[in-house]
Formats: sequence, structure tokens, C-alpha cells
Amino acid sequence: MFEEKASGAKSDRPELRRMIDQLRKDDIVIIWKLDRLGRSLRDLVNLVTEIQDKGAGLKSLNDSIDTTTPQGKLTFHLFAALAEFERDIISERTKAGLDSARARGRKGGRPKGLSQQAKDKAIISETLYREGNLSVSQICQHLGVARSTFYKLLKHRGVQLVQKEERTSLS
Repeated sequence: MFEEKASGAKSDRPELRRMIDQLRKDDIVIIWKLDRLGRSLRDLVNLVTEIQDKGAGLKSLNDSIDTTTPQGKLTFHLFAALAEFERDIISERTKAGLDSARARGRKGGRPKGLSQQAKDKAIISETLYREGNLSVSQICQHLGVARSTFYKLLKHRGVQLVQKEERTSLS
């Protein structure tokens, strides 16, 4: 069983790739819904072709598609086109909604700058980093932030980073 955490709209999907690489003749790939599998009609068709080239089939539980039969192949191509159409409609509606909001003077997205909680973490990050008693990994673990977030917090505070060798010699 393979479970992908990434959206079907994402191009980097390691679990999907791993599953396809392990397919054997007469295997059947079972998915929940067709639009979860591919980013576009072309991508979906390419994935199903790749599955079929390995001698495997595809069954979609929600869409009642089974590409191991001629009728299933036809149904797949029809549903794939409809799934892409639905995704395009959702995208158009989203863009129209954002344009409408902008026309009314509203701005979307996150507010600029850091929240008060993030500012507090930035101060703590700077303090722990300057003390030099903990490694960057340890600080990140204690604060519950990713390394990239940690560096962004330090940058926000204007902290100049030192090389690892320099850092260990300062301790």
C-alpha cells in the first residue's frame, strides 16, 4: 500500500514514483478518485499509459473506472477530461474571486512581517544561537521549527551567521 501526502497537482510525488517502479504484470493500482492521481489530462493519461505498459491496470473506487476492460479504458478517458475541466473551473473561480476582492480594495494572502509569537521565537532563536551552547539542530528541535525557519528568524533579527568551524571555536 502506498499513500502519497502530496496533492495530485504536485509534480514531485515520491510515493507514486515508488509504486509505479514496483508494478508487475497483472497488478492493479487502486485509487480513491481519478483527479487525485494526475495534475492534468495529459499527466493522467501518461500515468495510466505507464501503468498499462507494465502490464498493470487501474481501478478508481469513486469513479467506477477499471482500465483492465475496454469499457473501463473509454470511461477513464471521459472522466479524465471531466476531472481536468473541473480543476480548470475551480482555478478560474478562485482567480475571479481574488480579482473581485482586489477590485474592492481587499488584499489576499498573509499579512506582511512576523506575528508576535514569531517575533518572540526570533528573540529566543537569537539568544540561543549567540550563546553557542546548542547546535542549530538542537535549537530547532527545542523551538519546534524547521532549520529554514530558524535562519529566517535570525535574518529578521539581523544576526550575522558564522561558519561552523568559527562557531565551534567560539564555544
